Formats: sequence, structure tokens, C-alpha cells
Amino acid sequence: MSGVKYAPAPVEPPPSYESTETVPSKPSGMKAPVGRAPLPLDLPALTSIRDRRVILASASPRRRQLLAQIGLTNVAIIPSTVPEAFPKTLSPFEYVLQTATQKAMTVYSAQINNPDGEPALVIAADTVVISPRGRILEKPRHEADHISMLKELRDSLSHKVYTAVVVMAPLSSARDPGYAFESTVEETTVKFSKDVSDELILSYVRTREGADKAGGYGIQGIGAILVDRIEGSFDNVVGLPLRPTLALIEKVLQDDDESIGEFAEGEEE
Repeated sequence: MSGVKYAPAPVEPPPSYESTETVPSKPSGMKAPVGRAPLPLDLPALTSIRDRRVILASASPRRRQLLAQIGLTNVAIIPSTVPEAFPKTLSPFEYVLQTATQKAMTVYSAQINNPDGEPALVIAADTVVISPRGRILEKPRHEADHISMLKELRDSLSHKVYTAVVVMAPLSSARDPGYAFESTVEETTVKFSKDVSDELILSYVRTREGADKAGGYGIQGIGAILVDRIEGSFDNVVGLPLRPTLALIEKVLQDDDESIGEFAEGEEE
């Protein structure tokens, strides 16, 4: 490795390992592609909330982009500020679900009496990468940790990615606890290529693309070069499984409709 020469550092500094997730800026002079965007999905659940206050309890630009793909473009970004301090001794399923639940409950409780109006929907998610040894891999702490993390994933060939999604909505009736709550945990197996070299790992780490991502890589970006194949949902690895998320949205809104019906029946009695 001593004879290898690396290209000069980019003009703009890369993101630090301590920084929060930010949306990458568009290079100057780049023009938007010409063409008509697809029409939004015409589904009753999505149409009913499209002009209402929907909150994503996450700072992840990737989750916001995924929601935009199903037509939820006017989303308020309000991440939870409560530290994620659940013990790593929990099973991956329990750990990721408890973390996503805490995010949703914290933001929902803070926003339910907001002067701008209560949210029609709160969506929260959490993603973790699990090594074959069962170790929870979150964001790398520094460059050496980042390199070690990717080497472990390469040497083991396959690993699991879990994303928990929690969706909450206030109920129109007075039914306890006053909100509808639905959740799911999705699992995807990711297999790194056995041909990934130490040099490629070092080169990827120095792009800093994976510095703010669980497991240290972004499958939707340059990190795809590390991956041989996946078994399961691609968008689950990105951070938000769209089809299960849509199902949760439909379910909590259906719960609200059912609570209204139950309340009306009680009034008639």
C-alpha cells in the first residue's frame, strides 16, 4: 500500500463522523433533467393526507426521498432529540423496534398540541446492520472503525439489515389512548462481493459516503460497488421499506375511521 498514490482531497470538506445527516448540495451549473415527473399514486389513504401535516421523525434525506416516491412530498422533518440508549444486548428485532417507537412517541407527544395543528401522521424509522456474529453495526465512529466494519462485512460475505417503521395518527374519537399505532420490522440479507479488496474499501471509506450510515455504506450510491446481491427489499437497506410503510399508513387511517364508527354507535345507544 505504500506505493499507492491518492488523488488530491476535494475542494469541499467531506462530512465528519460527528456531523448529522444532511442533504447533499447540487453541483453548481448542473441543470435539472427535462421531462415530466410521474403522477402521484392515486390511493385513498395517500390522497387524504397529501395536503395535511405529515411528520417524518428522522433527519435522513434518504427516507424523505423515499416518501416522495409515493407522493408524500410536503413532509415536515422533525427528528427526535432523545438519545438512543437501548442496550445492545437486545435482539436486533427488539432493538430497532424500540428505537423507532421511541422516536415516534417522542415527536408525536411534542407535536400533538402544536399551534400549527396536530399532525395527521407521524412516521419514524430506524435501521441497523447486523454482523454474522450478531453485533449491531450503526454509524462508524471514525475512519479506522469504518475500515474495520467494512472488512468484517466483506469477510463474512453476508449480513442482515433490519429496519423498523412506526406510524402514528391521532384518533378523531375519544377512544383510549387517543391515537392509532402500527409498526413493522423488515429484514434484508446483503451479500458483499468476495472480490472487494482492502484498497477498494479504503478508497470507499475516503469518499465519506458511508460515514453517516448504519453499517458504513450506502447501497443506493457508490457503496453499491461493494455489494454482490441482496435477498429482500432494496429500499429496506436504504432506510425505509416503502410497501410495508404504505400498508402501515393505510392501517392507522383505517383505525381512525373505525374509531369514528364506534363512537357514533355509542352515541346512538
